[in-house]
Amino acid sequence: MTPNPACCTPDTGLREVAEMFVEHDCGAVPVVDDKESMRALGVVTDRDIACRAIAKGINALELTARDCMSSPGVTVRAEESLDAAIAAMEGSRVRRLIVVDESGRCCGIVSQADIALKGPTSKTGEVVRELSEPTLGSSAVRERPSAEKG
Repeated sequence: MTPNPACCTPDTGLREVAEMFVEHDCGAVPVVDDKESMRALGVVTDRDIACRAIAKGINALELTARDCMSSPGVTVRAEESLDAAIAAMEGSRVRRLIVVDESGRCCGIVSQADIALKGPTSKTGEVVRELSEPTLGSSAVRERPSAEKG
């Protein structure tokens, strides 16, 4: 697990999210309701931005995390086992999980890459095999209320 990941709120602009990707050398940023409660709402990934904005010809600089994030976020409790995390990834077909503490606060993120780099070889093969199967993903941009458009 990567502890204390960079997080954003739904209102964070995608440029700032992209800057977080660069600064923290990551491809996913958990979206939390606010910086006080840190309750996980979802995650925004570099792929979310590419598929839900750029591929559709929408100016990503005019969007926020809310517009592109995958929600709800798939979470795992910090005290759960690696097997439980892998089962959650496979069951939800995601490559990253938001790790929450006993009060539901985002306290980390665990990725397929974390398992590949730090986990047992037998687990790496399992998770890579299961998550590499093609899926039909949603590429729709979330519709913004008309007052925010334009």
